[in-house]
Amino acid sequence: MSTVKVVIVDDHPVVRDGLRGMFAGDDRFTVLGEAGDGREALAVTDAVGPDVVLMDLRMPVMDGVTTIRELKARGSAARVLVLTTYDTDSDVLPAIKAGATGYLLKDTPREELFRAVLAAHRGESVLSPAVAGRLMGQLRSPAKEPLSHREIEVLTLIARGCGNREAAQRLFISEATVKTHLLHAYAKLGVRDRAAAVATAIEQGLIRRD
Repeated sequence: MSTVKVVIVDDHPVVRDGLRGMFAGDDRFTVLGEAGDGREALAVTDAVGPDVVLMDLRMPVMDGVTTIRELKARGSAARVLVLTTYDTDSDVLPAIKAGATGYLLKDTPREELFRAVLAAHRGESVLSPAVAGRLMGQLRSPAKEPLSHREIEVLTLIARGCGNREAAQRLFISEATVKTHLLHAYAKLGVRDRAAAVATAIEQGLIRRD
């Protein structure tokens, strides 16, 4: 049976050495090369044509997400398995959207990592439990619709002490329209009254009180 050809991408030499040693001890894998940043990863991948690229995310010169996106744009057949320390939404979601086949954390046990690389080679999605939980949470609680420009204007005036009538006069709209914009803002922010709407909008950096 042919081995799975792997390229290791991580900006820490110690991590690369450790991973290379792990895979060298298992005859199911062959490490064809390694890279310390995204730009090197593109060059190495183009040169050796691996089956699976183990990709760190936060690297100098070119980060992991940009590298994944560029590999896909170049038509690379390599599967990308993210192996990183970070499991925040700002890391996970962009990597998956860019085209990563899987996403694991660096504390993943050796045998689980091996199984993940084999699965990625078969085209199967592989996610650590923490990452899978985050993605399920995103599906169950989709992002709320952003406030419109007019809703932000109304909330800004309310935050400065204007009542509905004064806000209507300043914006040259009817008082009823102001109330409608407020109701829409309440729904989008997940609140029930103007005080909570103002507080939430300020907290999220959508408006300023002054």
